[in-house]
Amino acid sequence: MPAGDASSIAGAEASVVFDLVFAGERVLVDGAFAPAQVAVLDGRIARIAEPGAALRAAHRVRLAGDEVLVPGLVDTHVHVNEPGRTDWEGFASATRAAAAGGVTTIIDMPLNSIPPTTSVAALAVKRARATGRVFVDVGFWGGIVPGNGADLLPLVAEGVFGFKCFLIDSGVAEFPPVTADEMERAMAAMAALSVDAGADPLVIVHAEDAAVIGAAPHPHSREYADFLASRPDAAEGAAVAAVIDAARRTGARAHVLHLSSGDPLDAIARARADGVRLTVETCPHYLVLTAEEVPDGATAFKCCPPIRGAANRDALWRALEAGVIDTIVSDHSPAPAAVKSAGDGDFAVAWGGIASLQLGLPVVWTEARRRGIRLERVVEWMATAPARLVGLADAGKGEIAEGAEADLVIFAPDDAFTVDAAALHHRHPITPYDGRELVGVVRATYLAGREVDGTVPRGRLLRRAPSEGGPGDDA
Repeated sequence: MPAGDASSIAGAEASVVFDLVFAGERVLVDGAFAPAQVAVLDGRIARIAEPGAALRAAHRVRLAGDEVLVPGLVDTHVHVNEPGRTDWEGFASATRAAAAGGVTTIIDMPLNSIPPTTSVAALAVKRARATGRVFVDVGFWGGIVPGNGADLLPLVAEGVFGFKCFLIDSGVAEFPPVTADEMERAMAAMAALSVDAGADPLVIVHAEDAAVIGAAPHPHSREYADFLASRPDAAEGAAVAAVIDAARRTGARAHVLHLSSGDPLDAIARARADGVRLTVETCPHYLVLTAEEVPDGATAFKCCPPIRGAANRDALWRALEAGVIDTIVSDHSPAPAAVKSAGDGDFAVAWGGIASLQLGLPVVWTEARRRGIRLERVVEWMATAPARLVGLADAGKGEIAEGAEADLVIFAPDDAFTVDAAALHHRHPITPYDGRELVGVVRATYLAGREVDGTVPRGRLLRRAPSEGGPGDDA
């Protein structure tokens, strides 16, 4: 670069007063930690500079020696439950917990709220309830249920990020499952839309086979082994095969939710190698907890699909490292004690769902570190890859880069703490991690360059606008 050009740029930069400048020895840029300054202007990262660069700023944040700066996490699998079951969670408590855990964007699932998000009218109700109540950015999934095929394209036009369906009973009557044929018809409609209108919505699937589970024993029991036997690995294997077949025939983008079993991994890898447009997620509880450690009657550990054995856990980690599993998301699915503990420890009666939205990063990081996996990989799985999956990467989510949104987290990766369920921001103090020793503390979370303090809800409601190249928002 000619000297004159360099001096002109330096002079222009010297005249800018950034809103905020972060400076630290370990800033995650381009997949690696390095010393850097990150300058924020109007909610976006305007400049990433060397430590000695002279940047003028209204405010400065200097990272402590034990802190790193990483992008805000993107959690694409959260059950907020509002409206209709707000006593289970709700937008205010869920997004406050998200921010406390370093999550700056969530995508809300279409069920467990009443009405479920299966029509434009229902989406409008949900957005109205979320307005002014969210501390992080929030997008919405639509739902596929029997008979709502005519609602799918209008929901795409209204900005949902894709559509969820169940191949087995969802647990709530207002969101019934679909057959494999109904799922495939929905995928065909989405594939046609990607050709005709430039949209490319995901079809995301709770992949457990109803027939396999129907044939399994379902005793009333306080023993976790009995519950595990009621949701066998074969149920996931059969359902994932159905998803692969439908995605292969239609050319649609398909996504397997909350994979808990290692059994389908070879089939997934083969399908992807064949060009099937398939992605896969797993969750912190499948990567950390094991069936062997679940006490009798401890229904805080119940989820569907279930937590499986230690060997299975290891297979999921290998799949993550190999790129067969793409993302780690919470599947935060909370419930009041009366529901979560219904049946006095009977796993057949209690609600299935893990509350962990605030804890995902330290839970995963604690186990990853034990396995010798670097924090950079964890951030890729929990921030960058989820943003890419739902089309938010182009909008600047999930990474620290010039032009990206200034969604940033100050994280102390070596700081240890003991989980106290009563101190979490979740509405109910129920989590299987209660009392667990974890490593990694979120010390501050910034959304669009402003620290989330838990008192002023500044989050936006996001709309997916694929025909325009990225998402927009209602704010």
